[in-house]
Amino acid sequence: MRTFFFAAAIGLTTLLASHTASMAQGTDPSITAKHAIGEVKTIDSAAKQLTIKTDAGSVVTVSLSDKTSYKRLAPGEQSLTNATDVTLADLGEGDRVMARGTVSEDRTSVPAAMVIVMTKSDLAKKQEAERAEWRRRGILGVITALKPDTNEITISNRTMAGTQTIVIPVSEKTEIRRYAPDSIKFGDAKPSNFSELKVGDQLRALGDRTQDSLRFNPEKVVTGSFRTVGGVVTAIDAATGEVKINELEKKTPLTIVVKQDAVLRKFPPASEMGAMMGRGPGGPGGAPGGQPPQGAQGQPGRRPGGGFNINDMLERLPTISIADVKAGDTIIVSSTQGVDPTRLTAISMVTGADTLLAMLAPRPQPGQIAPNPAAGLGSGISFGIGLP
Repeated sequence: MRTFFFAAAIGLTTLLASHTASMAQGTDPSITAKHAIGEVKTIDSAAKQLTIKTDAGSVVTVSLSDKTSYKRLAPGEQSLTNATDVTLADLGEGDRVMARGTVSEDRTSVPAAMVIVMTKSDLAKKQEAERAEWRRRGILGVITALKPDTNEITISNRTMAGTQTIVIPVSEKTEIRRYAPDSIKFGDAKPSNFSELKVGDQLRALGDRTQDSLRFNPEKVVTGSFRTVGGVVTAIDAATGEVKINELEKKTPLTIVVKQDAVLRKFPPASEMGAMMGRGPGGPGGAPGGQPPQGAQGQPGRRPGGGFNINDMLERLPTISIADVKAGDTIIVSSTQGVDPTRLTAISMVTGADTLLAMLAPRPQPGQIAPNPAAGLGSGISFGIGLP
């Protein structure tokens, strides 16, 4: 019975799952009458006490005793069958734990009969393995058409060689998840279905390419309605995590909220672009006409049909912090569609984006006025959906 209880508890919460950060402690899904789940923030071995912080931001004090047992569980395990016995000394800050016991009425403390731990290093290894698989077997694009009668999704996938159109048929076996409004984490995507998809949504799918390079068989699909804007930074408040910009297209002021889980990257200057893209004679990849060399379909940035994939390239950029963002920088930011159109919660942000926008903007014909820099955003940039 005990093994079943923990299997059910871990299965429902997956110990890795993220929960909506706006919930009050009284409705925090990581805290129930019999357990609390969160990240270890402090360990006081002398006082036999832990403090953990849930994904919703609640802080819970975990009291330990000589009777408390400790189990280390590998990420992905659904029962304690393969758990190993550990001690309090084996726990560290940043580990994820489930503390089982009778939680106090105010939901701020729990005397733990058992502590189940997934270590920070084990979680990092699992996350990196998942990210590597999504990079290797994944595809990213913008939904351009939906066929409910055949459950087929058509996406556009922008490359330096042009925009590809790829058909993704989904079945009852396909796991479909969707970002909630104002959510910024891949892990927070909720179960969804074909009927919730919309033209213009961004989509990331995990699966296999068919012999037809313009069709893709998915195992998992994650979608969301995102807003992607470009702008020039006017002010930064690193303490509050807010960046003020003037939007490029309409020149309207916007506030970008940069939370801990946002991914910030820096686009290199034009002088460094050739080395980053692997450009050689004959275009990207050194092949005639910009086609990838034989066998290159599996390389980062390459996609069937030729060309260098813009979204893959963006994900390979070096990460930065908000302290690296400066007034006057041109940025591109992606966010979910929130309640306040003047405030965007960043999922991804790219600085130094003037170089990228210049590359993507349509070339003016002789005598024509150069287009607004925002014209380079187009419909093919889809970097709102992150990786696990």
